[in-house]
Amino acid sequence: MHKLLTLLKNNRLLKTNKQVRKYSTDEKLNLTFFFFFLIWGYSTEVIRGLRDVRPAHYLFKIDNFSSLLSTEIDKYESSDFEVSGYKWKLRLFPKGVNEDNKHISLYLVLSKSKSIPFHKEVNVYFKLFVYNQIQDKYLTVQDAKGRMSRFRGTKTEFGFDQLLALSVFNDASNGYLVDDCCIFGAEIFVVEPIIKGELASVVKDLSNNTYTWNVEKFSELEQEKVAEVFVIGGYKWSLFLYPNGDLEDKDKSLSLFLSLEEDLNPGHTLFVQFVLRVKDQLHGEHHEKTDSNFFCASNNWSWGFQDLISLSKLNDASKGYLINGVMILEVQISLITEVEDFS
Repeated sequence: MHKLLTLLKNNRLLKTNKQVRKYSTDEKLNLTFFFFFLIWGYSTEVIRGLRDVRPAHYLFKIDNFSSLLSTEIDKYESSDFEVSGYKWKLRLFPKGVNEDNKHISLYLVLSKSKSIPFHKEVNVYFKLFVYNQIQDKYLTVQDAKGRMSRFRGTKTEFGFDQLLALSVFNDASNGYLVDDCCIFGAEIFVVEPIIKGELASVVKDLSNNTYTWNVEKFSELEQEKVAEVFVIGGYKWSLFLYPNGDLEDKDKSLSLFLSLEEDLNPGHTLFVQFVLRVKDQLHGEHHEKTDSNFFCASNNWSWGFQDLISLSKLNDASKGYLINGVMILEVQISLITEVEDFS
């Protein structure tokens, strides 16, 4: 240990008699602490380090600390403090919780846990701190694997049996207990469970996923025309045709929309991918566009295209879209996903 500290003070670590890297002051301190705690037999399940920034949520200062050691008091608790809507407190065992009485033990406690329903749990990432008054830094102690602590009715405290060795803590030259005063701290990050979500289920049976609509006497149509109701994927649909366009595409394009013709339960949504197509009856070079959108219970919107095909292109006899006044429209539904909200 003495050789390691000497190497660190000289700002170098040796490997096969070669200088491999220079370390900053903070890095040297953290390396010193790492090897120090390793030699003292601290658990490798815990990470310790030094930092400048004070704890974000709570500081717990104790004056006349030696008085706790001279009494029969096994533990000492802070007042309640609130983080993320929950009451917490720090529970300190100045003589430790193990029989060897060689370490200070510190725990984070979910206070007033009886007010929390039995089935509820509070999931938390937390860090505990001891202030080094000489270095003006905070010794940070946390779980090495980043595991979440599950506070609940049957388990209301988590912490560290071996927060710091009493021999280290009581030595004023180490900076943790100075003028019989010490300071502990806590940072608590509550992970709230997901209270809302959705279940998505893809409809498997789409073997008959195309509907063909022969629109006769197209040139005579002036108003909106609706196709007969058809079934794809177990749901009822229809097509809305605007022969002379809709809204800003009025007299410019043919507009065509897919509409769901049945009511969905509240919280139930369909995500649908589909193709709207105008068939070329001469060359087989069909004109089509693809869309995907949500059909839900809160609206009766139709989805499609105001500008599926321009009227000039549609009426060009060489294109084959209109033969003897007949236009053939198709809708092909390639995907239906049933989405249901849950909470």
